[in-house]
Amino acid sequence: MPRIVPIVAAALTVGLVACGGRAESSDEAVDGRLLVVTTISPLTNIVANVAGELARVEGVVPEGIDAHTFEPAPSTAKLLSEADVVFLNGLSLEEPTLQLAIANAKEGARLVELGDTTLDEAEYIYDTSFPEADGDPNPHLWTNPRYARRYAELVMETLAERDPANTEAYRRNYERLASRLDELERLLATVTSSVPEANRKLVSYHDSFPYFARDFGWTIVGAIQPADFTDPTPRELAELIAQLRREGVPAIFGSRAFPSPVLEQIARETNANYVEDLRDDDLPGEPGDSDHSLLALLQFDYTTIVDALGGDSAELRSFDATNPTRDEARYPQ
Repeated sequence: MPRIVPIVAAALTVGLVACGGRAESSDEAVDGRLLVVTTISPLTNIVANVAGELARVEGVVPEGIDAHTFEPAPSTAKLLSEADVVFLNGLSLEEPTLQLAIANAKEGARLVELGDTTLDEAEYIYDTSFPEADGDPNPHLWTNPRYARRYAELVMETLAERDPANTEAYRRNYERLASRLDELERLLATVTSSVPEANRKLVSYHDSFPYFARDFGWTIVGAIQPADFTDPTPRELAELIAQLRREGVPAIFGSRAFPSPVLEQIARETNANYVEDLRDDDLPGEPGDSDHSLLALLQFDYTTIVDALGGDSAELRSFDATNPTRDEARYPQ
């Protein structure tokens, strides 16, 4: 079970630092709403669905940018200095943004690393892209709807703590999103059962789906991208090709944002189908669209995976993946 840690304690564990008085230039100072800053778009979307119109939500990591290596612009420091709450995924995903937030947080702000609060260390997953020797576990919890639901719950609790007058509204918004995530979890179990058991094997550009795989009975065969985010060496490539031939993997999956000639080569040499358009953290559509949502991202990825590996994703395709609450967040593009 995920570890439940009080939000204040979670903020203190990352070393929240006060940096002086309240910034008077923020929208929050003008209209009384909280200013909430987030990092990657899946988190921004979760926060926006829980907050609704009651908070100003600002993302800082552009979609389609590698969150692991993203360096925030100096102007981001001003936004962080005005924020009432900063939500990060944590688990070492956004270290430059975390350090900038710590250095610039105003007095009384909350800094919450959702992944660190959700998982116990015993639940960490280490893999090709995130080896245990480096000490940083795989941070992609949002690709599992169970953990996305926990993220939303933590967001609801934090916003209610900072803005108690709107507690019931935050709870209603959370419950709408949680209900959709519960339904998505049920559908993922259904469509997984339609995939031949021998085909429930994932090979991808990046290790984005290990927490999904663990809960839904899939096997992660490997990822092409090593821990240093370079291409694999010729020896590593030869070993992976040999493994895929032994495993009989029918399809391998690339990233829409990061095309990989290496994956195309592997597909040719193993006679696997190459599917090149999975999404890690860039949402479908455009900001403001009803399907610019984490729900739609997960629906797209898992219908793509299930169909490519011989299953039937029809029930998942019919899932309503639109935002249950209007997403009014600002997404930097």
